[in-house]
Amino acid sequence: MQKVFEELTAAFRRAGGEISFEAYDRIVRKHATLFEDSETIYMLLQASGYPIEETLTGYRLQTMFTPWQEQRYCVVDIETNGSKPGRSQVIEIGAVLLEEGRIVDRLETFVACAYLPEHITKLTGIEPSDLADAPSRAEALRMLREFMGDAVFVAHNARFDHSFLTASFERFGLGAIGNPVLCTIDLARRTIESERYGLAYLNETLDLGMQAHHRAYNDALATSKILLKSLDNLPESVRTTDNLIRFSLSSRSERNKARKKKSGTPTA
Repeated sequence: MQKVFEELTAAFRRAGGEISFEAYDRIVRKHATLFEDSETIYMLLQASGYPIEETLTGYRLQTMFTPWQEQRYCVVDIETNGSKPGRSQVIEIGAVLLEEGRIVDRLETFVACAYLPEHITKLTGIEPSDLADAPSRAEALRMLREFMGDAVFVAHNARFDHSFLTASFERFGLGAIGNPVLCTIDLARRTIESERYGLAYLNETLDLGMQAHHRAYNDALATSKILLKSLDNLPESVRTTDNLIRFSLSSRSERNKARKKKSGTPTA
């Protein structure tokens, strides 16, 4: 489904946020199986958290019309017993749901796990006994899927959390994560002056007041505070949620272009 997300988003952006039924069909038909059609894929997209909606003339991407101030954000953090989703698993999930600058809901759960390396216990303080009677992986992931809805997926170093959770979701038949992704490291680099942008460093220098680093809920809460501080510093040109996501990525693309130019590598 990841290819569908990417191609549809690119098409929506080229068309200003809305595409016709015909344009939608051309894209999804390339990825449909014998057991799927355009309507089935539309339902799968919505179930995955991709913010698509049907109109009288086609489809629209909601984030291209929603002011960022009115957007729902799901700030997520996970703890795992290793770095590779193929050999490791989530052991704790923490998430907060933000609307209009305030927390409206929270999710915090351990995840059942039979193997917990000692160095993970030392890092997180999580003990094997904490996980013994916790919800199963499938149950905990379903809880997160329902909690997120179609909110923007926010995390500090979102690439890790998103990729690990996507692999976990797919392993348990929950499909890919279609929610738009916003990384608070990327956004903070554009909006907050700091020597470093790690979560612990920003927690201290911004005086966020969070104590327990490497615990999922507290780290999700700290990340939500970084998000809110960053949103306070946005330029006026950022108006919609899609503007916000693209703005957060612009510094990285600009740095990549500068690096390629310096090395003599063509940028186009």
